[in-house]
Order: sequence, then structure tokens, then C-alpha cells
Amino acid sequence: MFIATLIAADRLSGGDISAAEDAARAAGADLLGRSWVEPDKACDLIFASAPQPVRAALECRIPGLDVVVQGEAGRRKRLLVADMDSTMITVECIDELADYAGLKAEVAEVTERAMRGEIPFEAALRARVALLQGLDEAVIERCHEERVRITPGAEPLVRTMRREGAECLLVSGGFSRFADRVAAQIGFSRAVSNELGISGGKLSGGVVGAIVGAETKRQALLDAAVAIGLDLTETLAIGDGANDIPMLESAGLGVAYRAKPRVAAAAAARIEHNDLTAILYAQGYSRSEWAA
Repeated sequence: MFIATLIAADRLSGGDISAAEDAARAAGADLLGRSWVEPDKACDLIFASAPQPVRAALECRIPGLDVVVQGEAGRRKRLLVADMDSTMITVECIDELADYAGLKAEVAEVTERAMRGEIPFEAALRARVALLQGLDEAVIERCHEERVRITPGAEPLVRTMRREGAECLLVSGGFSRFADRVAAQIGFSRAVSNELGISGGKLSGGVVGAIVGAETKRQALLDAAVAIGLDLTETLAIGDGANDIPMLESAGLGVAYRAKPRVAAAAAARIEHNDLTAILYAQGYSRSEWAA
């Protein structure tokens, strides 16, 4: 059996649920019942039939409503692997660093193209970092304090999953000077990210070691699952850019969070209207079950 979780950005009405049920039936769903995850906010529709036509019928059907369709078994995941920039935090750190060098527009354009999958991520990262050569190392701390903001819902998502025994891993194509602090603040088990080259108190314009890109993210998911002894169906991945696609496709549930079109098309679920707590509702956690 399958579950379609309806998650409203505002209020989920009985009429919304009925409209969703009608759309699901029209797509061939054999509806077996409905159940509130959170009254007036999130509701499960339980059905037996092919899930993809139901997902296609329900997504974008009702304004302000996100829909996650998945198997009923194992919906509470035991491993979370998440992207950082524009996913767990609200900004792209490299764009914000570039702003202190007066190069934000130039760097942000390359970032956007890389996240849309128009240019290779690794080459784009090296080109952007090269533009930051000579920037004072102290700007990293300043940028973190002034610009980095945690995405709403990130902390309850990660802390609830950790409390319930899940491993939570932050895997970022960004930089360790940001990722390590963000991971600790939100509650991740650990972080994997790139290291900016620094020499004489200034950015060298390079990255130390191999770049954390799309394949690294995918492999981090696979390795963590093996280390814990999990089947991939027990895993969850979240991201927004093209370099997240391989890990989203490999996870038991890959969620595109306010993502680029190519990423949203590749993921098994997408969140466009809600914050990251939608992923708790999708796992069947009511608000009373969230970690403080």
C-alpha cells in the first residue's frame, strides 16, 4: 500500500482533502482511507495502485499544498543526508563571500547555472573560488555571522530524526568553515564539505583536496547506509541543485526542496510551499512528536 501525504502551507480543509481524493481516484487509485497526521495541516490518503499516476494527479492540484507519495512501510527513515546551501541554510555561502569582494553578481550567475545543471559543478566551483583569491580570511567569520541563516524547519527535522535514532549527515559542495558550524547548530551527526585554501590569512583562490560534488554526495549516502546496515529504502536525501540529483535518486525518498526544475523533476518528492517540517509530516510525525 501507499500513502499520499497532503501538507498545507496554511490550512488543509475538508474540501481540499475531498478534491485530492477525487483526483486520486481519477488517476486509478483504490482509496482505502484517510488519516490526519496533524489536524488542519497534514493528512494521509492511503491507497493501493501505482503511485506515480497518483503523484502526478495530486501535485500542483491545490494551491499551497505539497504532496509526498511513498510506500506505507518504512516511512520513518533511519538515515538523512542533506545538502546545505539553499537547503539547510537560506543562502549560497560562496555568493555571499563574493559580495564582500564586490563580485556577487558575477559569482551568483555561475552558481545559478551550476545548480541548474547547465555547467559542471566541479569546474564551476574552482572558477568561482579563484575569483576570491586575496580575500581576507576574517571575512569568512563575518559572512557567517551576518549572512548565514538556518532554513525554517531544519532544526526540528534533524533533531527529531536524531532523537528517534536516525543518522543525520550534512554533505555540502560548500565549505567546511560554514558547514561544520551549521551542522553543529542544527544537530547533524557530522558534515562532509570542501576546504577553502588559505595562505597568510587570505584565501588562496583554490580548494584543498578533491571537490565534494555530485558523486561524492551519492557515495556518502551509500557508504553511510552500509555502515549502519540499512537498506536504501530506509534513507532520505534532501537537496535543491543539480549536484544533488544522484543522491536524491539513490535514496529511498529523495526530496527536492524549493529546487531547480531539473532537480524537482528527478526527485521522488518535492516541497515548494512549506518549510522543512513538511518532511516530518511526510514521515508521519505529528507536531507533538517533534523534538524541542
